[in-house]
Amino acid sequence: MTTVTWTSDEIMTVTAARSLRDGMACFVGIGLPSTAANVASRTHAPDLWMIYESGTLGATPDHLPLSIGDGILADTADAVVSVPEVFNYWLQAGRIDVGFLGAAQIDRYANINTTVIGDYDDPKVRLPGAGGAPEIAASCREVVVIMRHSRRAFVDKVDFVTSVGHGSGSGDRERLGLTGSGPVRVITDLGVLEPDPRTRELTLVGVHPGVEVAAVREATGWDLRISDDLARTPDPTGAELSVLRSLTGAA
Repeated sequence: MTTVTWTSDEIMTVTAARSLRDGMACFVGIGLPSTAANVASRTHAPDLWMIYESGTLGATPDHLPLSIGDGILADTADAVVSVPEVFNYWLQAGRIDVGFLGAAQIDRYANINTTVIGDYDDPKVRLPGAGGAPEIAASCREVVVIMRHSRRAFVDKVDFVTSVGHGSGSGDRERLGLTGSGPVRVITDLGVLEPDPRTRELTLVGVHPGVEVAAVREATGWDLRISDDLARTPDPTGAELSVLRSLTGAA
């Protein structure tokens, strides 16, 4: 019997793909979110409706796009509309089921930073910036974040709030007038975190095969809470890995 092996990035991506349901309208970010969404559309969610920020609705690229301006998105889309229409008609009107985002930093309340590391006026690192992420985080019915897990990325308080998650806790999104429910899941190369229903603080609800809770705590910049019903991520299937590797060129 052949043993199926995988990398930590692969199980992260497959787990993220599984969080998308067939028939969803998904606002897709470039990078890891795009990879996971394309895996989902080729496996269990063939009717996943992928929307990219450049205005491509229902794109079905045959390879991973390099950017939101990659021509393969327009070539395979059901329709191409203006960026203002994507945001005003589709996103802000609540027509998008899930926003799929990455982050450079995230804090205990799932606030996202993609702007700067360090002081804004004199940063250590200037990051790519916001793009459409603040609006996605504000208005999608729910948000899923995918990112690698480290103490540099999972911090007690982000250096800059690019996209609001749950602010400083329960009730903040409502006070700010944000219509979406915010981040419902953060998927990493170590496990899965979800906001506590009462406090909205991120809690570890699942770990990947071979990962110990102590390793996740060590990679987190705050005193991470652990769910009483901690789950173990199911192994990736051979079919899921085959699709993923064909997209990334690792096949």
